[in-house]
Amino acid sequence: MKQYHVIIGHFGSGKTEIALNIAFNEAKTGKKVTMVDLDIVNPYFRTAERHKELHEAGIRLLNPSFVTSGVEIPALPAEIYSAFNDDSDLVIFDVGGDAAGAIALGQYYRFFSKIPKEKLEVTFVINARRPFSMDLEGNLEMISDVRLAARMEIDNLVNNTNLSQETSVNELADGYELVKKVSEATGLPVRNTVSTEPTLDEFRRYAETNKLDKAFIGDYMPITRYMHRDWDRFTTQGL
Repeated sequence: MKQYHVIIGHFGSGKTEIALNIAFNEAKTGKKVTMVDLDIVNPYFRTAERHKELHEAGIRLLNPSFVTSGVEIPALPAEIYSAFNDDSDLVIFDVGGDAAGAIALGQYYRFFSKIPKEKLEVTFVINARRPFSMDLEGNLEMISDVRLAARMEIDNLVNNTNLSQETSVNELADGYELVKKVSEATGLPVRNTVSTEPTLDEFRRYAETNKLDKAFIGDYMPITRYMHRDWDRFTTQGL
């Protein structure tokens, strides 16, 4: 039966990276995947950056062009509604991490409310190295915004603390401490700790040596970094 995965995070949290990795991994197993980009907050790192790769992988991308941004949410194209009644096995929603993103998501409440709970997963991504998600208060505020504006409950948390190519075990360790605080404050379980494979290997050793609580680590999720400017894109599109 069709599954829905909503991935929410503040600007720079890396939620789009996670959404892309899940989409590509699931498509490789033969699943029919649709991605819906509802991130109206960040115009620079969008799923549309990888539209060619998504198309080649057989992943359908719904990427509306927003005419405005901020708290006044534009009307979203009717095509987005098709994500709720197409024949996809998995639909991934990439949602911007502020009140505006929550309101954009809330426009689809009447559809989400009809999905059986076991078929809908809502994940909140935390990057302790980015503004707005680097402390307990900022993360709790966003979780509250989602609950109020989108009328949806968060199911789990992800530690995606990183500095892009400069990420080290220190980032994941600091992220662990912050995610632990958020988890304890909200009662939400930790789904994943995310990074590239070499950094995850180093963090595994760190976690064992320092006896970190596995409950606040979750499953290790190795990723490929798609959301960076390679040379070809830089020469054609700029920064």
